[in-house]
Amino acid sequence: RVNTVPASLLRKMILGPSDYIRFPCISTRNPDTMLRFSLLLLLLLGVSRQVLGFSISSTKKVGRCQPPAHQVRTSPLLMGRAAAVRAATKSKTDARKAKVNAVFGKRIIMAVKQGGSDDPNANRLLADVIKAAKGNSVPVDNINRAIKRATEGTVGDFTAATFEAYGFGGASFVINVLSDNANRANADVRSTVNKRNAKIAESGSVLFMYDRKGKVEVGAVLDEETLLDAAIEAGIDDFSLEEGDTEGTSFVYVEPTDSAAMAEAIKGMGHEKCKMSLVYVSKAPVECSEADFEKNMQIIEALEELDDVDSVEHNMSN
Repeated sequence: RVNTVPASLLRKMILGPSDYIRFPCISTRNPDTMLRFSLLLLLLLGVSRQVLGFSISSTKKVGRCQPPAHQVRTSPLLMGRAAAVRAATKSKTDARKAKVNAVFGKRIIMAVKQGGSDDPNANRLLADVIKAAKGNSVPVDNINRAIKRATEGTVGDFTAATFEAYGFGGASFVINVLSDNANRANADVRSTVNKRNAKIAESGSVLFMYDRKGKVEVGAVLDEETLLDAAIEAGIDDFSLEEGDTEGTSFVYVEPTDSAAMAEAIKGMGHEKCKMSLVYVSKAPVECSEADFEKNMQIIEALEELDDVDSVEHNMSN
């Protein structure tokens, strides 16, 4: 019945016009009936489809366990987008970590050469840099490797420099550079700023609008009264507590000389993971339009991608 060849035609082809067979019973009147019926079974099972060329309508297999077509469809486009987003996020995270490791590697080398010793116990500057590096999750192997490079004498002297620039919508930038090649750093910074229609400012024309502060970043929301008690016990007279860039974080700004003491006070409150750094904080933040903000952020991102740039500070409030 599953064969597309009519049953009457099968009877004539297999049994002949004079024979008679009643399906599904088997008649043994003709001695060749069993042989012919076997051939019919092979034909019905589709085996003789390749030999005789018959078309079997049951060649398309439909299993009971096969789900409907709409349940087995996938969306490789959406999977591709998700993979691309994950890859882009991971790439940015890895690049940020590599940048932090490279910056602290240069700071350690500079601290060893300026302090005259590779022993943190004898070199206070090196001890402070190592503490800040560990606070920024720099691997211990990277720290030891940087100290070893500094003592080998094969590394050039790193020098710190500061560039000032104007952006869009009243924004200004303080560009901190740490490089072993001042000419290269100068050319790269100026080229990056000029290509994006910003302007390098004269020395001192921007810095007077900023204060030098110590910054302690904490991955938690701090209670101001509890922090005040801890600061008083640590001998810190002045500080400011602000919300972090991401939800659930806090920034604490103090005088540069109180940075280490504030970090220890916060650790005493139960927050072991905190990052310490020295930054420029704007005295008069400005709010830019969305278009100007995007242009300024493109400038900042391009500058931060330069190997010689340590950090970029700005006065935008949005």
